[in-house]
Amino acid sequence: MQMTWRWYGEGNDSVTLKQIKQIPGVEGIVWALHNKAAGEVWEVAEIEEVRKQLEPYGFNMDVVESVNVHDDIKIGLPTRDALIENYKTTLRNLAKFGVKVVCYNFMPVFDWTRTDLHHELPDGSNALFYEKKVIREDPIEMARYIIEGSKGYTMPGWEPERLEHLKELFEAYKPVTKEKLWENLKYFLEAIMPTCEECNIKMAIHQDDPPWDIFGLPRLLVDEAAIDKFLKLVDNPYSGLTLCSGSLGANEHNRVADIVRKHCDRIYFAHIRNVKHYEGGDFSEVSHRDCDGDVGILDIIKAYHDCGYTGYIRPDHGRHIWDEKCRPGYGLYDRALGVMYILGVWDALEKFDNK
Repeated sequence: MQMTWRWYGEGNDSVTLKQIKQIPGVEGIVWALHNKAAGEVWEVAEIEEVRKQLEPYGFNMDVVESVNVHDDIKIGLPTRDALIENYKTTLRNLAKFGVKVVCYNFMPVFDWTRTDLHHELPDGSNALFYEKKVIREDPIEMARYIIEGSKGYTMPGWEPERLEHLKELFEAYKPVTKEKLWENLKYFLEAIMPTCEECNIKMAIHQDDPPWDIFGLPRLLVDEAAIDKFLKLVDNPYSGLTLCSGSLGANEHNRVADIVRKHCDRIYFAHIRNVKHYEGGDFSEVSHRDCDGDVGILDIIKAYHDCGYTGYIRPDHGRHIWDEKCRPGYGLYDRALGVMYILGVWDALEKFDNK
């Protein structure tokens, strides 16, 4: 297991590389070019700038999260072939820097949705929260709320310049049924697999967040059955999973540890996030400590350990604690606590399993 940390880049993150370096066990930075719109080629010179930033700290740049998939590809428009060619070019450029895994998603329009970015928890910290009954029916109102609550940071999937065309996007997605979205995902993967094999880069799809249809848009990666279907859709070892315990765990019926044991060989990147369930389908993100949430963090970590997992892992969203001013879900302190919790459990399993 290789511990990593998601970092949004200089000038776009409250957390510095110097601070990350002081967290024991973190070997790599999960990065992206957040200034690039979906469909644009990531140029070699731009990637080189990131390499130069990471090099003094000894971090690897093996994992990218994410090279966003253009909506025209998801919708299945005639323009998708040219955009897929751009994607292939980006993969080839990333391979020149040793990138091994690209995390991506195939969610229509939005990457994720929450109704409160700063929900106060009983201990006085705050965290991302989802309340079903107050989900905004108007996606434009929802987008405005997310952007205003972002505290000036870019929020992947909620970029203001992209959301200016929200009405047009929803109109374009009207003919896209769930089965059509599956077909378009298959088309995309079949097109890029030869390039992935050439570059030795594994594509790792992230589950939909939350794992149910929203705003009338179809969602695909929502449960174990959907993951089974995905892995058979294009059954290639270069197509696998970013398994997110928080996204899947938002549905109390999902058993994440069971999915880990079933598909460990196709999980190339693991997100460890804990959530607490409430009545009516509401949920709150909480600390990584097992007993604070309902997703079974200890069982999940043990499942990875039992399977001999050697892939990449990171603490996912953290609470905002100790009056930290940070990007929602992506502060320093609680995620650092998460790193130490995950590694502590792993170290204990290593020690006692070997006795």
